[in-house]
Amino acid sequence: MPTASAAVLSVRVSASERALLEAAAEQASTNLSDFVRRRALEAAESDLLNRRIVTIAAKDWARFEAWAGSPAQEVPALRRLSKTRPVWQK
Repeated sequence: MPTASAAVLSVRVSASERALLEAAAEQASTNLSDFVRRRALEAAESDLLNRRIVTIAAKDWARFEAWAGSPAQEVPALRRLSKTRPVWQK
């Protein structure tokens, strides 16, 4: 886990929300600040990874179209992976 930076982020929560966050942090054996930071980062990563709209700058559009229109390339590691049994089936 990366160390905390000097930047401060302040969030207002109700008393009941704080109590819920504190209980969850205690269950996770961490302090409130670390718990909230970790969960906020996880949520941010998830939101970014699940985006449905991707913006490509106009200057990069031709290069993107060339890439998208090029023939697929085989990735040997993925080919090997596709031939292995999933762990839950062993």
